[in-house]
Amino acid sequence: MQYIDEYRKKDLILPISEELKKISKRNITLMEVCGGHTMAIHRFGLHSLLPPTIRLLSGPGCPVCVSSQHFLDTAIAYAEIPGVIITTYGDLIRVPGSGSSLEKEKAEGKDIRIIYSVLEAIEIARQNRENKVVFLGIGFETTAPATAAAIVEAKKTGITNFFVLSAHKIMPPVMKALVDDGIKIDGFIAPGHVSAITGTAIYNDLSALYRLGVVIAGFEPVDLMQAVLMLVIQLESGTPEVEIQYQRVVHSEGNRIAQKLMAQVFEPKDDCWRGLGSIPGSGLRIRNEYSLFDAEKNFSVSVPEPSDPKGCICGAILKGLKTPVECTLFGKACTPANPVGACMVSGEGTCGTYYKYRP
Repeated sequence: MQYIDEYRKKDLILPISEELKKISKRNITLMEVCGGHTMAIHRFGLHSLLPPTIRLLSGPGCPVCVSSQHFLDTAIAYAEIPGVIITTYGDLIRVPGSGSSLEKEKAEGKDIRIIYSVLEAIEIARQNRENKVVFLGIGFETTAPATAAAIVEAKKTGITNFFVLSAHKIMPPVMKALVDDGIKIDGFIAPGHVSAITGTAIYNDLSALYRLGVVIAGFEPVDLMQAVLMLVIQLESGTPEVEIQYQRVVHSEGNRIAQKLMAQVFEPKDDCWRGLGSIPGSGLRIRNEYSLFDAEKNFSVSVPEPSDPKGCICGAILKGLKTPVECTLFGKACTPANPVGACMVSGEGTCGTYYKYRP
C-alpha cells in the first residue's frame, strides 16, 4: 500500500471488523494517547465497527490540551514585556488563560506571531535583533527535536535574542500515571509519530510492569482497526507486549539522530499537565549548557496562581474518566467559535473532535 486511499478501503476495513467480532470475548478498555488517533476514530466512525466488548477511551494526547494553565499565563505575561515577540503554533493562540488569551493580547496590540516551524522563529529573531523573540515550545517527542535543533542553530550562528519557553513533554510517564491513578486500561494504542522518533523501547517497562498491550499505530482507518485487532489478539491470548502496526514509518530503534539531539539540549523534569497535575519526569527542560536560550532563566514575570475555567471538565476528559457530552458546557457555552477549555480549541482535542464528528 502506497497511497492514503488504500488505507481507507471498506474491503480492507470490514473484514477486520468481522474478525474482531469473532475473536473478542472479554471486555477490554483500550486508550489512544494521540489526538490524531482520536480525530481519525471519530471522523471515520470506527466505534460503530467494533463489538460491544471493546471500549475505546481518549487520553491526554493533544499537546495544546495538556499544556498547563501556568505555562499559558506565563506566555501571556511575556507578551506584555516591551520589545518581546511571541511566536507560537496556531492552536495555542486561542486557548483561554486565567484572565486572557494570546489571541486577545494580539488583538490589543501585543506582538504575537503564528508560525508553522520553529525555524521561522529563528528567522524572526535574526531579522529583529533589537527585540527578544520567545518561541512557545509545546508537543511531545515528535516536536521536541525540532526545537532542540533550533536552539543548536541559534547557538551556532550567534543569535542571542532567541528564547524558548519549554512545555515539551514525553509520553511514557503520563501513560504510567494514568494506570497508577486506577483508570481501567488494558492496552494502549500508541502514537505513530512519537514512536517514529523514540522507537519501541520507551514502552517496554510499561507493558512488562503492568501487563498491558501496546500497539504503535498509524492514522488511517485500516491502521487503527488493525491496531485494535493486534491488541485484542494479545489480550485474548494473555500475551500483552509491544508491537508495531505502523511498520511503514516506525522502526524499533526509532530516529537515533533526533534522540541524540533531544538528549543534547533537553533533560527530564517534573512537569504539570492540565487536569493531571505534576507528573515526575514527564517534561523536558533546557540544559544549563543552553541556558542563554531558556526563557524561564532570562525573563522574570509574576504569574498568579492559575484558575481553571468554571464548569470545564477538560481534566477528567484528558484522563478518560468522562466524555465531552458529559460536560454541561459542551456545545452550549463551549463551542469551537467560543472555547471555554483547551480541549475544544485544538483540532486534535477530544471536545473539538466530538463537536465536529459525533452525531
